[in-house]
Amino acid sequence: MSTKTNAENNGAIECPYNESSPQVEVKIKLTADKIEKIDAICRTFDNDPGELINVLHETQSEFGYLPAEVQDVIAQNLRIPVAQVYGVVSFYSFFTMTPKGEHPISICLGTACYVRGSEKILEEFKKELKIEVGETTPDGKFSINCLRCVGACGLAPVVMVGERVFGRVSPEGVKQIIAEYKD
Repeated sequence: MSTKTNAENNGAIECPYNESSPQVEVKIKLTADKIEKIDAICRTFDNDPGELINVLHETQSEFGYLPAEVQDVIAQNLRIPVAQVYGVVSFYSFFTMTPKGEHPISICLGTACYVRGSEKILEEFKKELKIEVGETTPDGKFSINCLRCVGACGLAPVVMVGERVFGRVSPEGVKQIIAEYKD
């Protein structure tokens, strides 16, 4: 991978990882029970199109992700175009259209973390787990993604596993973090 130097890039640090890269579309078959669950979530918010983000949060909490088939059911319930649902899902980084691991690992690549070595930490996670950004381990335990900032710059570099924040992480600390979640 080639990265431009600061001089070649007008002083800007080029980050080779992009959280907003296209997501792989996952096809699933929705059972009647799953459709009813989505319907119930939508009813909780009175099928109000203005509650789309809340409906998406609740649905993702239930299913773990928001594949196209789930988005279709939400659009039907809220009586809005599926393109509108997709637009919101693809815009906000906290929504995903692909399944995440049981323990999603998010490496902050914001400025403070990046200049303190988060790229090396990311490389170490990829090496240890034998997966790339956006992938999930074959056992479904871990997935890796990148964030731009988690708001904990004083703890840089920062890694999150689920909702837990690890600060001042070093490449040598990666194995220990993984070990905490192995079993």
